[in-house]
Amino acid sequence: MSLRRRRAAAVLRLVVVLSVLAGIALTALGPATVTGLLPYFTIQSNVAVGALAGYAGLSAWRDRADPPSALRGAVTLYITITGVVYHLVLANPASPFAMAQPDRAVGEALGNQLLHTVVPLLAVADWALFDQRGQLRPRYAAWWLAFPLGYLGFALLRGLVVHGYPYPFLDAGELGYAGVAISAVFFAIAFWLLGLLFVGIDRTLSRRTPTPPAPTAHSDRDVGVTADGVP
Repeated sequence: MSLRRRRAAAVLRLVVVLSVLAGIALTALGPATVTGLLPYFTIQSNVAVGALAGYAGLSAWRDRADPPSALRGAVTLYITITGVVYHLVLANPASPFAMAQPDRAVGEALGNQLLHTVVPLLAVADWALFDQRGQLRPRYAAWWLAFPLGYLGFALLRGLVVHGYPYPFLDAGELGYAGVAISAVFFAIAFWLLGLLFVGIDRTLSRRTPTPPAPTAHSDRDVGVTADGVP
């Protein structure tokens, strides 16, 4: 990556980190505390993106290797899930799982949009512009489901203890475990397809991005040899 691209990547990743921090801080101005926000997939995915962006930003600034593409693809998928599920399911009045959208103060509303809209868009832009291309494989889309499935187990176990669930489609008290299972299968398939979309985009971009030529190796015998072949 050229110096200009490394600097641009570092700046964009810094903006991601600042957006995550601002989004969480502003959201915590509402009735929910920071610890009360932690059980939400939104917060967990934003924290993951912020941590990875911070590390990747330092790596770009210092001209060091980026995190593995499989990891960056996974975290980008999770934050994309956050944005897509919020806008299409939770904040969509036509959705059967729409959550009531309270009247928020300006700061809290800004924090909500940072976490659900701005950070996902910035993270996808960072992945599309600066990640190493051609590294993702279709099987990764299935591997990336590990965190959402783990989150499902966490939410259900937590619900048994606190008698509450972070999202309507995980509410076993309202839907029953069979209903939650149906929702989980639907979302798992959707997330798997979304992961495959990322893999497909990666492959498409890899064909459009020229591969830099490999450096020419010189043996010791080549060093100091003139055009006439005389040392």
